[in-house]
Amino acid sequence: MSHARAVALMVLVTLLWSGAGVVSRHLEAARGFEVTFWRSAFNALALLVALPLLRGADLWRSLRDGGRALWLSGLCWSVMFTAFMFALTLTSVANVLVTMAIGPLITALFARVFLQHQLPARTWGAIAVAGAGIAWMFGAELQTGAAAGMGVALAVPLAAAVNFTVLQHVSHGSADPDEALGGEAAATPDMLPAVLIGALLSALVTLPLAWPLQASSHDLMLLAGLGVFQLALPCLLVVGLTAVLPAPEIALLGLLEVLFGVLWAWVGAGEVPGPATLSGGLLVLGALVGNELLALAGRHRAGPAR
Repeated sequence: MSHARAVALMVLVTLLWSGAGVVSRHLEAARGFEVTFWRSAFNALALLVALPLLRGADLWRSLRDGGRALWLSGLCWSVMFTAFMFALTLTSVANVLVTMAIGPLITALFARVFLQHQLPARTWGAIAVAGAGIAWMFGAELQTGAAAGMGVALAVPLAAAVNFTVLQHVSHGSADPDEALGGEAAATPDMLPAVLIGALLSALVTLPLAWPLQASSHDLMLLAGLGVFQLALPCLLVVGLTAVLPAPEIALLGLLEVLFGVLWAWVGAGEVPGPATLSGGLLVLGALVGNELLALAGRHRAGPAR
């Protein structure tokens, strides 16, 4: 897969991810951990259908022989699935997404420390600009008393940074995917089953906390849509993209979820973001566009061999 196609798919992933906030605002009866349980349960059901079709008998061998990396990735997915939806029940969509947006900073740090990646200056610059925008938004939102929800949301970028670093290490060891483009791909463990592990763990952990279940049929339809199209499909895509895109770039592109999610909540649920959220979001978007344009220009200068 070309880098440009991988970037386009990652943008699609963020579009799919970004729908959770606005959909959660239209639930009738489901609250708290029940929202997380049903979304994770429907995610697991979708994966139990899709993965055997994609992998056949290899799926069960991967689960049996995947080793620590597979189960660590699965644990990270479960934290991400659980903390995100629960945080949305505690505070606004903007607060949750703004908190999650520190992910690139943590991912870049982990890639540098654990994988010894030498990040290009453009990526550090983009992270710095995006970080400034995030800090501006975070400071304004923290004054509104949303600390509890934002604290829960903080678990998402921490788990995501660990997960992307693990997936990167499985695909390339300590090598940067950018430097591996055009080279011969080595056989790597199948990490798609980790998404299934995460969904099952999240559903099992939250079921006792969600009891008694109160979701209406309307709620179940919405949560089923989230489980399949907002979770299962994009998570399967992003696992594959780690073989092409460096972990910090995946995390940086993932910031688009902040902008898309805030916009959907604004248009579809009437959650109007404040001036700090809007101005900080523009900084984040500018950082993303600048980083990708500089990367594209560098590849063109490097020529076909790159």
